[in-house]
Amino acid sequence: MPVTIAKERWTNKVGELVLGSEPNVVKIGGEGTLPFLHFEGEMTNRPKVALEVWDMEPTDWPEILTAPYAGVLNDPVAWAKKCVEYGADLICLTLVSAHPDNKDASPEECAQTARAVAEAVDVPLIVLGCGVEEKDARVLEKVAEALAGKNCLLGLATQENYKTITAACMVHGHNIIASSPLDINLEKQLNILITEMNLAANRIVIDPSVGALGYGIEYAYSIMERTRIGALTGDKMMAMPVICLVGQEVWKTKEAKSSTEEAPEWGEQARRAVLWEVITASTFAQAGGSLFVLRHPESLKQFRIHIDKMMESNAY
Repeated sequence: MPVTIAKERWTNKVGELVLGSEPNVVKIGGEGTLPFLHFEGEMTNRPKVALEVWDMEPTDWPEILTAPYAGVLNDPVAWAKKCVEYGADLICLTLVSAHPDNKDASPEECAQTARAVAEAVDVPLIVLGCGVEEKDARVLEKVAEALAGKNCLLGLATQENYKTITAACMVHGHNIIASSPLDINLEKQLNILITEMNLAANRIVIDPSVGALGYGIEYAYSIMERTRIGALTGDKMMAMPVICLVGQEVWKTKEAKSSTEEAPEWGEQARRAVLWEVITASTFAQAGGSLFVLRHPESLKQFRIHIDKMMESNAY
């Protein structure tokens, strides 16, 4: 006998956000259904993938991660070009040199680097600070000015520094990453605060904070899923696309960093570490992520194969 598939009737959509400029724009969000349930609604834009670039050479990355970027790790412009060759939809420039424990680079130095990278590649740019909230506010203010007209995505904006970063995005025409620590109420509150400064909701991307496979992924999944359901049921302050900073979480785990000799029972490191990144990203794609920041180019390749399959309308 025929079986009738039960379908949800959603009344709203995730907002669509546009990054970059013509003819090289990238659109994220716009979904009218839970992830990949094509029989219930449209997924207007497929999930997009960025590769991470640092403005100084990493000292603690394992060799299997640095090998694909051999010869360019001390040059963010060349590194960004290599990521484009690997097929990245966007470049995520992380200004780690600004951290006081690193080079304590000035906002002006960081802005110069960001401008050089933006001018060297055609894909849109995500720019992240060093993680020190006060320093990030000053750095991203200068970066926003240097990249005026590029329609970039800047972050991370938190409850401590969002005012400065929001103002810079408004003046110079950029988008903002609103970051909250795995709390649905704090996530929504920050979005409200940013929109109250008159930055349009369709210029906000949510960073709910994520964890790697085996490191809090279940709780992060639940926060993202609640965010997506909130958007589909009409909560405008939860209807922004979600970014998942997967690479930075995965590559600090012992499962990714331990060599084959150190943990032979875990299997070959090269395969294991890439799978750790791919599975983490694929899980969050199922939860509602729209934009993913990865580190290993092979992870990008494998994750994209998964997305290709899930975007087929007959996948179910």
